[in-house]
Amino acid sequence: MNEEEDNRHKTMNFLKVLLAHKRDNVDNNTMVIAPSSILTLGQSDPGYRRQRGCTEPLPVRAGTCYPPWLSHGKCLLYKFRPSGQTLQIPTGVRERKRFPTPYHLDLLSQGQVTYVTGLGAHRYHGLYQNQYGGEPTQTTPSTAVKGPPTNFNSHSMTPFGGSSGITPFGGASSLFSPVPATYPGGIIGGVTVFVALYDYEARTSEDLSFRKGERFQIINNTEGDWWEARSIATGKTGYIPSNYVAPADSIQAEEWYFGKMGRKDAERLLLNPGNQRGTFLVRESETTKGAYSLSIRDWDEVRGDNVKHYKIRKLDNGGYYITTRAQFESLQKLVKHYSEHADGLCYRLTTVCPTVKPQTQGLAKDAWEIPRESLRLEVKLGQGCFGEVWMGTWNGTTKVAIKTLKPGTMMPEAFLQEAQIMKKLRHDKLVPLYAVVSEEPIYIVTEFMTKGSLLDFLKEGDGKYLKLPQLVDMAAQIADGMAYIERMNYIHRDLRAANILVGDNLVCKIADFGLARLIEDNEYTARQGAKFPIKWTAPEAALYGRFTIKSDVWSFGILLTELVTKGRVPYPGMVNREVLEQVERGYRMSCPQGCPESLHELMKLCWKKDPDERPTFEYIQSFLEDYFTATEPQYQPGDNL
Repeated sequence: MNEEEDNRHKTMNFLKVLLAHKRDNVDNNTMVIAPSSILTLGQSDPGYRRQRGCTEPLPVRAGTCYPPWLSHGKCLLYKFRPSGQTLQIPTGVRERKRFPTPYHLDLLSQGQVTYVTGLGAHRYHGLYQNQYGGEPTQTTPSTAVKGPPTNFNSHSMTPFGGSSGITPFGGASSLFSPVPATYPGGIIGGVTVFVALYDYEARTSEDLSFRKGERFQIINNTEGDWWEARSIATGKTGYIPSNYVAPADSIQAEEWYFGKMGRKDAERLLLNPGNQRGTFLVRESETTKGAYSLSIRDWDEVRGDNVKHYKIRKLDNGGYYITTRAQFESLQKLVKHYSEHADGLCYRLTTVCPTVKPQTQGLAKDAWEIPRESLRLEVKLGQGCFGEVWMGTWNGTTKVAIKTLKPGTMMPEAFLQEAQIMKKLRHDKLVPLYAVVSEEPIYIVTEFMTKGSLLDFLKEGDGKYLKLPQLVDMAAQIADGMAYIERMNYIHRDLRAANILVGDNLVCKIADFGLARLIEDNEYTARQGAKFPIKWTAPEAALYGRFTIKSDVWSFGILLTELVTKGRVPYPGMVNREVLEQVERGYRMSCPQGCPESLHELMKLCWKKDPDERPTFEYIQSFLEDYFTATEPQYQPGDNL
């Protein structure tokens, strides 16, 4: 046995000892990084070997030696080197950070070992020395290895469910095969197959197209929103959106399970036109951890179409029940039972509530700063002081909205910094930021909303015919999104109907949050200039530049007037300077025609002079969601509202 083979043998024995030492304390996703000699790659498979994460295929010549690294099948897992040693792995591999957990190059010289898992990293000092009685040197870390303990049987263990015939570093029966199952935010031990919840058409050459019900093995989930997966049906490998799949045979894979959803959102979905009595969904309980809620569309002569909610409680033995006289081993059996008999419910479960595909988190993997050439501007949707809004297509595959900013509107560096924050704000009632073109003219790429801005929808679209219940519900959705911004300690700064977008089924989402702070136009930064939205801005923000979430609350009160007047400009008949002077003297808009006084009272709360006396968005959301049960139960439709 030559020195290289001897080093390789010692390394693998060390890894097996290490695994045996920790096997009771690690999960199925543990990847072991250990001191090692230089390993030979490619002797059994010369030529090109595809490395997921490389920008180019990695050319591997038979007999070529690289610094130590571990592979998962053909996927590079992790690499390390002694301090100062040159990495010979190609740039495409080296620069793409595959794991969020950092590693330290001096671990080798200290004889330390790092475990990297989906949940974090834990270091173990001196284990190498304790097992082998030697300290690795900095230049040849494994030459101090004296061999495995005499009581260690190299065939006594089958790590991670693989066979005992270990072929490390890329062989067909790799130490880390089969691929451990994964799920966002951590590991679900024992899950090996995921199932598609929706159809998906590939947007790039690295994506996988798939159909609802298709099954996958997950290869790599370390980058969160886009997972590398292998289709069991076709054998093809590529990236898939992680929110489009769920563990097979789990509750998340059931068509009727809607996960984390509030009562009001469930009612919005179930009351959509076309749904019949008995349409239902199951969701997580808002109030009881570990419990669920069953929401059913019903009808009666007094209330007409309505939604009833039933709490599904969990038994200590793992079963489920709505009423104690009917208990079930699983949620699936509970749903099946009530689909056959109402058995005390308002109506038998008939049809699963239809839903739309969720938005993917981003356009594709690694599609954040994109080239301008990848976007095609197709239909101009609007124009403002600082740019235009277009409907367009990205990469020839994906419909998007594109906001183009006039050169000089904001500094590209400041915009990119703010955009990094904006893209982390994720909520159903916020328009997701997909990608940016960061060189001037700046392009902002977002979800395309079918009905356009709320202002245009109210003035020129179907919004002209909406009654108060629909308008209050839209206000509640906006308050929901702003309550999230409030929780995240963020500020919108430009909340008005023009910056709310409307989709199908009267879904409202907040757009342009945070951008106003970056605008450098003199007519805007003067705060009393022609381009500044004085009529929507709280006095302390307009006069002194004190923007807070409470100044957003003031703006929300103005937005309420836009809703109930179907897009009328606030403070009719008054110019900006007059508005500023009158508001400072205590003037507030009177109750709009047809608007209930109780809703006007909410507006006046939003317009309190002292910002601390204004309500929170959490309160506003709750008030509006319960408006027709707690505040205006006797509401009757009028001519306008």
